[in-house]
Amino acid sequence: MPTPYGSRGGMAFSAAELRVLRRTLAHALQSSTAPLTAPEVQDCLRLAQSVDEAVQEAGRLRTFLLADLARYRSALPGSLSGYLELLQDALAAGYEPTPDDLAALRALRANPVAAVLLEHAQAVAGRALRRRLPAAPPPRTRLLALAGGRDSTKEPPRPQPSRPSPETPPRPDRPVPTPGEVFPPRRKPTPPPAAGLAAG
Repeated sequence: MPTPYGSRGGMAFSAAELRVLRRTLAHALQSSTAPLTAPEVQDCLRLAQSVDEAVQEAGRLRTFLLADLARYRSALPGSLSGYLELLQDALAAGYEPTPDDLAALRALRANPVAAVLLEHAQAVAGRALRRRLPAAPPPRTRLLALAGGRDSTKEPPRPQPSRPSPETPPRPDRPVPTPGEVFPPRRKPTPPPAAGLAAG
């Protein structure tokens, strides 16, 4: 049966188990679709069950390690050497130190091992905090292609001489003529002289 190995989630396999793994991987990589024999299938099922049991055992070991770490922390400073050793193992196994761990290490920083472990634990706690925080939005970029946008690295534009706005009419040099001057009234046409009067 495979067994947990070390504090980093490793697993140890026996020679017979490695042979089953190698045979299964070779079959998976072959292009043929020939099925495994019945004994080979049984070996694979037994190995999968053993791996599941080893994973559960690793979880139990981790739970025991963390409970032991809490007991040693509560017994400080008398359990200094045991606490530091357990904390090192837990950090190597992926443990994220709690505020209690950081407070205990700060109180023990006179010990050189505790001082080094405090720096490492603070770095691990900082990474864990950044991982839990939401990702920061990307920085906003300047829109230089739009009208009115400009690059702040370039020279500012020189001021242009003031011009009257097109809505303001220019001031006339002479008075504006009245409608009567522009359009004089029509004179009534004079009747032509009568013919009789001209003959008499």
